[in-house]
Amino acid sequence: MKRLLLIIAIVAAGLFGSAVAQKVQIVIGTGGTGGVYFYYGTQVAQMLTKYAGISATAIQTAASIDNNLLLRDKTDPNRGIYYCELSLPDSALVAYNGTHPKFEGNPAPSRILWVTYPNYLQIVTTADSGITSLADLVGKRVSTGAPSSGTEYTSLLVLDAAGVKTDSFSKWSRLGASESADGLANGTLDAYFWSGGIPTGSISELATTLNRKGKKLALVSLNPDGTAVKTFMDRFPGLGVMGTIPAATYGTAGDTETLAFWNRFACPASLPDDVAYTITKTVFDHIQDLHDAIKPSIQTTVANTAEFVGHTTIPFAPGAIKYYKEVGAVQ
Repeated sequence: MKRLLLIIAIVAAGLFGSAVAQKVQIVIGTGGTGGVYFYYGTQVAQMLTKYAGISATAIQTAASIDNNLLLRDKTDPNRGIYYCELSLPDSALVAYNGTHPKFEGNPAPSRILWVTYPNYLQIVTTADSGITSLADLVGKRVSTGAPSSGTEYTSLLVLDAAGVKTDSFSKWSRLGASESADGLANGTLDAYFWSGGIPTGSISELATTLNRKGKKLALVSLNPDGTAVKTFMDRFPGLGVMGTIPAATYGTAGDTETLAFWNRFACPASLPDDVAYTITKTVFDHIQDLHDAIKPSIQTTVANTAEFVGHTTIPFAPGAIKYYKEVGAVQ
C-alpha cells in the first residue's frame, strides 16, 4: 500500500509540474535574422512547444542588451508570461549588476539555464581594404552593430581600449548582421563588427557574394597581448578567452585570432523552478534536434554547461541545477 501511495504521489507531482509548465507563456528574445541567436531561439521554442506542451515563441530583437531589457520589463508572473533570452556574458553581467546605463538602479534579475556556444568577435572586411588592425579603421566606413546589441557593447569597449573613437570613422553605422553584410557587399561599408557563432550564415553568404564580384572576405585578427584584449580581460575576468576562427570557416587567407565568449540561455528569477527544470530537461532530452538545426549548437552540451555551474556571477536557476544533479553532471 505504501509503495502504491508513493507511486501515485510521484505521478501526481509529475502531472502537476506538467500542468504548471503548460500554463506559462515563454517568449525568447533572440537577435537579428542574420545571426545565430534568432534561429537558435526559434528552434528552442519549437522544441518546448512540441515536446513539453509549453506555449513558447521566439522574437527578433537587437540581441543581448535588448533581451535583458525585455526579461526585466516585460516578464509578468501574474499573467504567466516570462521573457527568456540569449545573451553574451559581458552584456548579461552589466545588466545583472546594474553597471550598464540602461540598468542603473534597476538591474535585470536573470538566472542561467545553460550555456549555448561561444560567440566570436568577428571584424569583417575585404582583403583589398587595407584593414588588418583596429587602428586601420580610422577614416573608414564602419558599423559597430545594432543599437542595444551585445555586438555594439563589446565592439565599442574593444575600440575604446584600442584608443579608436567612433568619430574618427569617415562614416559610423549601427547595423545588424544582415544589414552590415549588405553594406560591405554593396560598397557602402569598409568593415563591420559582429559577435556570433561560427559559421554565421550572413557572413558565409557574404563571402560567396564577394567571390562572385572578384573580391575576398577577410577578418581582422586581435593581438592577444595588445591593449584592447588586455583591457577587456581585466574588466571582465573569466568572461572572454582568445579563440581561433579557422580559415576554412569563411575561406579567408588564414586563421583569425579574436575574443570569444560563451553565450547563455537565461530566464527571469521569477520563473517557477519546475518550469526551469522542464525547459532544461526538454532541451537536453532532445538536444539532437537543436544540433541538427543549428551548427554552432554542437557546443550546447550538459558537460559544457557543468563547467560553469558554481563559477558565474549570475546564478543558475535552481530548476536547471536540479536537472544537472539528476544526470550526475554536478554534485
